[in-house]
Amino acid sequence: MNSAGVQEPSQIQHEPAEAMLSQAVSLSSQPSLPSLPSLGPRDQNVSPSHHQCLATLRGYSSYVSALAVDGDSLYSASSDGRIRVWPLEEASGRQEQQKGDDGCSATVVAAACDSSVKCLLAVGDDLLLSSHQDGKIRAWRAGSRKDGTPRLVLRAVLPTCVDRLRTFLLPWSYVQVRRHRWRTWVHHVDAVTALAVSPDGALLYSASWDRSLKVWRPPGFRCVESIAPAHDDAINALAVSPDGHVYTGSADKKIKVWRRHPERRNKHVLVQTMERHRSVVNALALGVDGKVLYSGACDRSVVVWERAGSGDGRMEATGTLRGHRKAILCLAAAGDVVCSGSADSTVRVWRRGAENTDYTCLAVLEGHCAPVKSLALVYGRDRGSFAAAGGGSALVCSGAMNGEVKIWSVLVPWLLER
Repeated sequence: MNSAGVQEPSQIQHEPAEAMLSQAVSLSSQPSLPSLPSLGPRDQNVSPSHHQCLATLRGYSSYVSALAVDGDSLYSASSDGRIRVWPLEEASGRQEQQKGDDGCSATVVAAACDSSVKCLLAVGDDLLLSSHQDGKIRAWRAGSRKDGTPRLVLRAVLPTCVDRLRTFLLPWSYVQVRRHRWRTWVHHVDAVTALAVSPDGALLYSASWDRSLKVWRPPGFRCVESIAPAHDDAINALAVSPDGHVYTGSADKKIKVWRRHPERRNKHVLVQTMERHRSVVNALALGVDGKVLYSGACDRSVVVWERAGSGDGRMEATGTLRGHRKAILCLAAAGDVVCSGSADSTVRVWRRGAENTDYTCLAVLEGHCAPVKSLALVYGRDRGSFAAAGGGSALVCSGAMNGEVKIWSVLVPWLLER
């Protein structure tokens, strides 16, 4: 059973959608946070706004576990180990042109492996990283087949053979992971749930249910540091700010903040522990150029953390975004917009106000028939739909536990003018 209360075996099994749904719905039992003020409207009414579902992408027999956008491509991954690629422009325009709800047919299976995918991260230069239930990280290079259809070519599996060889013969490299079981420190020994890259691209971070935070150095992907245990329970979420602060969210209800040691650049130190949630922290996202952190948990609340005025990078909780009826499972943020996906099968799109202390719920995206497990948020893809409506538009991609991906267009008033 994973840290959010959803059962996921180490070997891939195809479970009925009803079973997965019932497991996810149990996440709603946690109360919301009364100790923090609500930053949204008290009556939970949605601001008048334009939004529409542009496409429904189908093709999975298991749930969609991760999404990532890279240029004109949308990558989606599932619990059956498959990664698919969809041309974003074509996918987001097809249903809009048909004026129907029949959705788009399945597209190319770009890659497949024998372990459930937990996270996707596009890092530029046609490189896609995926983390897996088997404790490994896989690096893929985008390419195409002879017929021109896209595919992913496996370039590396982390830890690499070089890392395994350099630690294999060194007794001090082994750590005890379970009773009577030892592994070298470069290995994750449970599902790798989150990936993030440093602002300069020099470091890759990975977090796992084994409670560890690991640091890798591209392009050879050598493991240069392992913080274990970084938390008292499984780590579910990870985010890195433009100034290099690393945030980890855990089933121990805590969010921890790390930064590089001022003298030892490959080492990280703990600088803050943030405790406001009363239940498992499932998701993290950074907005407003890294000055605002959003955290989502099984308590149905999104906590908003703002940079304190002390100048040392510390975060303070300023309030919560309420409205979801069940656990928050995923978050995505860009600029002053943040999206939250929930076990209540909806996505809420929020916009930070000019005074920075109030938020408007721009839209509640309803249409999924299962918990929303993954999100991606992009701007500028929906050309002209709301061009004359007094604002800019955003594309929200959402993946659910029934195997569907939906692409939504949402009007964000005055986004282009700010």
